[in-house]
Amino acid sequence: MNKHTIRTKEQDEMIEITDLAQKEIQMSDAESGFVFVYCPHTTAGITINENADPDVKRDMLERFRQVYPWEVDTDRHAEGNTAAHMKASTVGASEHIRFEKGKVILGRWQGIYFCEFDGPRTREVMLKVIPD
Repeated sequence: MNKHTIRTKEQDEMIEITDLAQKEIQMSDAESGFVFVYCPHTTAGITINENADPDVKRDMLERFRQVYPWEVDTDRHAEGNTAAHMKASTVGASEHIRFEKGKVILGRWQGIYFCEFDGPRTREVMLKVIPD
């Protein structure tokens, strides 16, 4: 599994990492299989979603803020970032994506995203190519 550093700039942010997954596949020389993308953080995650219209990312992040507001009087977590934990659990920590002929297989408008919910931070994302 290879680690890659991601530096986020905002508290909530979606950074497309499709190219990172594709490079990992190319470096492996595998023709087909899966690329496993994992986030080892409790306040960030990995998802696949639309990469054609930037308003989708904006809308998703805004809805997360609405559903999981940052300050809730009944939250007891000392760090004060319960909302980030909730968002990360909703998104999930990993994705596995099929590739064929050395190319990641995604839908027409899909991209792979690292989702930051407690930034800005320096983060890691881990990728592993699993050939057939």
